[in-house]
Amino acid sequence: MAGTEKTQEREQEDHHYRQHATDRSRSHQKGEKNTLLRRMNRTPVYLQLRNTKRLSERVQEALDLLRTCRVCPHQCGVNRLDGETGKCHTGRWAIVSSYGPHFGEEAPLVGLYGSGTIFFANCNLKCIFCQNYTISQLGEGFMVTKERLATIMLSLQQRGCHNINLVSPTHVVPQILEAVEIAISSGLTIPLVYNSGGYDSVQTLQLLEGIVDIYMPDMKYSDDKTAEKLSGIGDYTSINRAAVKEMHRQVGDLQINEQGIAVHGLLIRHLVLPHGLAGTESVVKFIAEEVSRSSYVNIMSQYHPCYKAFEVPELSRRLSREEFLEAIKQAQKAGLHRLDGILGAPVNTT
Repeated sequence: MAGTEKTQEREQEDHHYRQHATDRSRSHQKGEKNTLLRRMNRTPVYLQLRNTKRLSERVQEALDLLRTCRVCPHQCGVNRLDGETGKCHTGRWAIVSSYGPHFGEEAPLVGLYGSGTIFFANCNLKCIFCQNYTISQLGEGFMVTKERLATIMLSLQQRGCHNINLVSPTHVVPQILEAVEIAISSGLTIPLVYNSGGYDSVQTLQLLEGIVDIYMPDMKYSDDKTAEKLSGIGDYTSINRAAVKEMHRQVGDLQINEQGIAVHGLLIRHLVLPHGLAGTESVVKFIAEEVSRSSYVNIMSQYHPCYKAFEVPELSRRLSREEFLEAIKQAQKAGLHRLDGILGAPVNTT
């Protein structure tokens, strides 16, 4: 009985804190409606390239990166056009694990009919706690040609999805672009979401300018030693921050229409890890000071030990409620006020 009462007290504390957080966030939202909400009929930016040579030129530039692979910051130098593979274990053609309407993403992406996710197999990160490790590390999936990938995109649009959500796209940007060119010529008209782990090359991102409407990168760490230990990347922080700033330069803050659907802009994800391993305080400070205080940020609490996480004692337990609430406080203290799930409703309508 005492345990039940304690649980109820904690639930009431959480509710009170979230309500307080919501009130604080709403106080920042006055006057933002005209700039953060956009009309329903906004068209994807890539349609401006339709029937022009510019899209074909971008595709060719991207494919050229595969010849001595420079698609991502690893710069492996292998000839993927001939089927050679580097750290991402992906050659000429992309590998898709699964695709379909997804309702587990952030509400502005999901809407009523789901986010049209395409999960690409393999990854340029080696996170030891990856919850999708059979896809990202073991390469579970099937190879797709550019025509097949374009057909998948069109099928998701036909099913009513609000966007094409490209999950782990970093290592297959050229393959995505050549498929997008085909899909556009066949009637694709919904936004592209670039949903990455955040270890992206600025050079490659520049090829996506005017094509991707919504960038959704992770900001996993603020310390390179931790990034090396947990994801096998010794320069994650500087590469990640440069990439996020480039993404914001291209698309700005997240814009959400009157129906609550994201149509354009940047959405940042940050997974809070036990024992402060993700460096949350530094991450949110960077976002607020060097990107935008109006950045839409999802501070995520769903960490649980998976894959090889038990090899690191600090990762061998779930995130605590206190650690998550502290992360939210740090984000608000930094000046961030568009926090997914903290507003009560994810759209800034007041």
